[in-house]
Amino acid sequence: MFEISVTQEFSAAHRLPEYQGQCSNIHGHTWKVSISVIGASLDRNDMVMDFKDLKSALSQVLDRYDHRFINEIPPFDKINPTAENIAQEIYRQLNPLYSEYNLKKVTVWESHSSCATYWED
Repeated sequence: MFEISVTQEFSAAHRLPEYQGQCSNIHGHTWKVSISVIGASLDRNDMVMDFKDLKSALSQVLDRYDHRFINEIPPFDKINPTAENIAQEIYRQLNPLYSEYNLKKVTVWESHSSCATYWED
């Protein structure tokens, strides 16, 4: 198997309303998002897929959140915008775009030392 990954960043604010602590207040992050696609074979260019195409799809999804208050964007107007839920939502948005590929996982960092990863079996 081959695995390729791309990583991009976006800046946004959020709050965790039910959290007991400072994260219940509005605060911002420079979020880093990494997505990975796997494949058992390579195309005619000896690639799983073009990094450019993978970056483009990720950019389209992340543009929805960039410089926004995430709590106002569905589904985060109803669920907590935790790194875990953000990773799952990005996965759900990207997965249909890769029916011919296998989206393996989405990892979301809210700091340089804290991240959450979502994947489906």
